[in-house]
Amino acid sequence: IARIGEHIVENTIARLGGDEFTILLTEVKHVQDIAKVAQRVLDAFSQPFKVQGQDIFTSASIGISVYPENGENADTLLKNADAAMYHAKEQGRNNFQFYTESMNIMTVERFDLQNELRKALETKEFLLFYQPQFDSHNKIIFGIEALVRWSHPKKGLLSPKSFIPIAEETGLILPLGTWIFNTACTQIKKWQDAGFIPLHITVNISSYQFRQNNFTQIVAQALQDSGLEPQYLELELTESILMETRESNIKTLNELKALGIRISIDDFGTGYSSLSYLKRFPIDTLKIDRFFLKDIPDDPDSEAIVGAIIAMARSLNLNVVIEGIETIQQLSFLIKQ
Repeated sequence: IARIGEHIVENTIARLGGDEFTILLTEVKHVQDIAKVAQRVLDAFSQPFKVQGQDIFTSASIGISVYPENGENADTLLKNADAAMYHAKEQGRNNFQFYTESMNIMTVERFDLQNELRKALETKEFLLFYQPQFDSHNKIIFGIEALVRWSHPKKGLLSPKSFIPIAEETGLILPLGTWIFNTACTQIKKWQDAGFIPLHITVNISSYQFRQNNFTQIVAQALQDSGLEPQYLELELTESILMETRESNIKTLNELKALGIRISIDDFGTGYSSLSYLKRFPIDTLKIDRFFLKDIPDDPDSEAIVGAIIAMARSLNLNVVIEGIETIQQLSFLIKQ
């Protein structure tokens, strides 16, 4: 970690558990020296590790607390370094952050939200909203997307970005995801039975859900309990899930397709440049992120990108859904494409 001289107390690194480690630096004269050590750790992770002949890429998020400013005992220093580490993760990972008092406030709020999230599942505080998917040629609604919201008793209606990351960290995304499946499938079947046209329902899937050993069984059970036919269910995956070329992922995708379920890719084009998974995996739909649409019709580059994605999807016989259409000009451009 650092150079060790004869008269300097040895620096220590210890594993706290899981993928969390603590580095204890002693005899530090300047705070800038801590930053230099943290950067050296990040630099060490910038190179791939060889594991059984394979290059493994990883990164580190580092939180730093300093004695005595940020605590006068080990427990306080560890707690505050942990708060700074979470802040480093929120800044995009692969960086280091020094502890500040405001981070402690955020940590307390985060802890409270975790406890409230657990209770919210028991007290049924979650709701599903349904966003229509509109066919620009036939001028009809052909499907809907299920969007989860938390009806918080004190904070009102909360969007997924405020609680899904915490649900993923705590593992609560698994029971929440199962509830979303069951509720969405049951609702769409009720609408079908009431005489509405047979819409399909799209449900967003977290990578944590997808990695469950029994994920296919959970989906199949939701279909069976609701009576919904598989062709009316579409699962929306992120590109990052497909980029994990694990055999288990490929097996799960093939199992889902064997059930008759449709697969779509969320926010296409924003995460990875590799297109190989379009050929390798059984995909039905590409969903283009609103990022590419927001500057149309004023930005020729955005128009070119969206046009290219649509043309590629057409050549691969894939459906295309575009989110974030706000103006008639955007709609007109897309209809022409």
